[in-house]
Amino acid sequence: MTETENAAPSTEALAAAVNAPDGTPARKPGKQPGVPGFGRPQILPAPHTQSHYPAICAGCGQSLINGGNAVAYTGFQSIDLREGEPDALGLQVDVTDHRDYEVTCACGHHTRVTPGQGAVDAALTHVTLNEWRRVGPGLGALIVALRLRFRMARPRLQKFLHDWLGIDLSIGTIHQATQEAGAAVLPVEAEPIAAVQASGPLLVDETLWLEGRHTAWLWVFTAATVTLYAIAGRGRAILDTVLAGFNGWLMSDGWCAYRHFEPRLRCWAHLLRKAQGLIDSYGQETCAFGRHVLDLLKVLMAAVYATREGSPTDDLPTRYAEDLACLRMTCEPLKDHTHAKTRALAVELLNDWDAIFQVLHHPELPLTNNEAERALRHWAILRKISRGTRTPTGSRTFTVLASVMTTCRQRGHSPSPDRRAAIADRRAGRPLASLPTPVMQGV
Repeated sequence: MTETENAAPSTEALAAAVNAPDGTPARKPGKQPGVPGFGRPQILPAPHTQSHYPAICAGCGQSLINGGNAVAYTGFQSIDLREGEPDALGLQVDVTDHRDYEVTCACGHHTRVTPGQGAVDAALTHVTLNEWRRVGPGLGALIVALRLRFRMARPRLQKFLHDWLGIDLSIGTIHQATQEAGAAVLPVEAEPIAAVQASGPLLVDETLWLEGRHTAWLWVFTAATVTLYAIAGRGRAILDTVLAGFNGWLMSDGWCAYRHFEPRLRCWAHLLRKAQGLIDSYGQETCAFGRHVLDLLKVLMAAVYATREGSPTDDLPTRYAEDLACLRMTCEPLKDHTHAKTRALAVELLNDWDAIFQVLHHPELPLTNNEAERALRHWAILRKISRGTRTPTGSRTFTVLASVMTTCRQRGHSPSPDRRAAIADRRAGRPLASLPTPVMQGV
């Protein structure tokens, strides 16, 4: 191949390739005349029409009065859901045609109304809050519930809306509605964080999570009236961030990232399972050690529960001091046992001795972090269905929605009305309301 053949085409050659012989452009960019376009295939009959007028002249600042000089310049159709009335139960699909008007002021300036726009956290890239939406706040709240609470994949959710409500939405619109709902409630995330830091006994746990091609961990921090989720690495960095200033009791499993927290509690359910595992093994010494641990833990649990029920009892650490000393003496030589599981349980008991048996000094404290594991179970199933999240933005919107939904339910409220109100207010640029307060039992 010659040097001339190898050279890049000249500007004149490129122009000749895209222009007609007479020098005019061969085609204009974009949609060509006569070519069918792509738009929404579903145009619904709208029983309602809502007109939007500018309130203030953008030129002179005078108040504008809707009159004959108002001209509609654009519009859109929104689909929303309304909860049924007492005499008409169920969900009702509500379709509204929105008309945006341009008004000419006496000063001669033409002012157009613009849809409301809400501020979005800079961390949520490519997410906007805008009233110009086909999905109304009520429909957006339903989409979030179906996606997260009922674990529907987007294609299945799309099919459900079409078959049961007669609403045709694209996969992209469903995805946009979910992320917009997360952006709407994001400002309230500071409330569960503050509540977690100020809570009493706090239960914490973590499980595997997938973010695109990266492996992460889904963390949960839960107390009596608040639950907070976060997606991060498995190290102590997320603990130091979320629990900055926390000085209450922290209940956890035996993961080493928790050991720098004081005061701390250890989950007994994990120890019971490990002891039972040793009992089911073949080694005689291993079985005996597992039986020793399991029997003593069951005796101590019974004593703790009896104390909670008001049974008269003496000081538990004093009563069982000899049994605890015997267990400790049993664990010491097993630190170097050849059986890995036996060695691991002995080392775990010795390393977390104070955290494990702290409940004997404070019988009112929890014995397990089962509530934290239950708070993760639903989302672990969702992870298996959806394969986690794809981007940091998706992870952030997921965790804030999960935190708000779970906290609302803990406090005795349905999360759907709060999500609906949050979407409507934030789209319009209004401030977000606080999380509902706990419902007082017996009031």
